[in-house]
Amino acid sequence: MKVMIVEDEPLVALELERIAVEAGHEVVGPFMTAGQALAYASKAQVAFVDLGLADGDSGAGLARRLTDRFRIKVIFVTGSPERVGYGLEGAIGIIDKPFTDKVIVDALEKAQRLQG
Repeated sequence: MKVMIVEDEPLVALELERIAVEAGHEVVGPFMTAGQALAYASKAQVAFVDLGLADGDSGAGLARRLTDRFRIKVIFVTGSPERVGYGLEGAIGIIDKPFTDKVIVDALEKAQRLQG
């Protein structure tokens, strides 16, 4: 699967990328802003999205655009899962930071099953 990473913390983005690649997926990104992510959205099937992005945009708002416009499966990765609110509809999961490799791999397997 093609996995988009939208995360403004470089170390977290690198860790997500490492886990996805080791699980056999191709990574699109990582991106730090909603604009960057939207420019490459057509290349992804699933996206890990943080709530706070580098350009001040809301990851939840981006998630809605990714699910509505591009039919991308969105998984939030955030230190504040209670703040997801808007954008949750259409998302297939929420992962709390800090996360483990297994939690990320399990989320990718769920997304793959939902792809059909």
